[in-house]
Amino acid sequence: MPNTDDYIGVVISDVARLIRTAFDRRVRELGITRAQWLALTRLHRRPGVSQSELADLMEVERASAGRMIDRMEANGWVERRALNGDRRVKRVYLTEEAERVHRRIWRVAEETVEGALSDLSAAEATQLMRLLGRVKTTLLEGADRHAGRNGASNGKAARNGRHLGSVAP
Repeated sequence: MPNTDDYIGVVISDVARLIRTAFDRRVRELGITRAQWLALTRLHRRPGVSQSELADLMEVERASAGRMIDRMEANGWVERRALNGDRRVKRVYLTEEAERVHRRIWRVAEETVEGALSDLSAAEATQLMRLLGRVKTTLLEGADRHAGRNGASNGKAARNGRHLGSVAP
């Protein structure tokens, strides 16, 4: 059996976990939890999603997403709006205050990733991003093919991000 420390899947997972842990520690100093920054980031990328869609994007249960939205609404970070007069479906939008918070946590994300990549040259960092982007594309296309074979293709893999221009958490 090979040394797992040399296995690329373990290394990628470890690097992602270490970056996420460093980022969590830094945003916690701003009074923001992982769930809050994840919700803020998802809502910034996809304004006007429903509670169910946000739950899918965050990979949590709908009730958990609902409680998170309730807390964020109480903090003045989100507002719910009815869709075309249909009161059953509420779309969730960030407030201007939440957009300010998002800008702050994005700066922290950039600083965290820059620190993680500080031992790489600019060319190496660019190459790493390009290679990881290709791996991500391959995985997303595989997920789309798999979902299509099972008759369940709903574009979720595509919605969850083909944006490859950033390595921030």
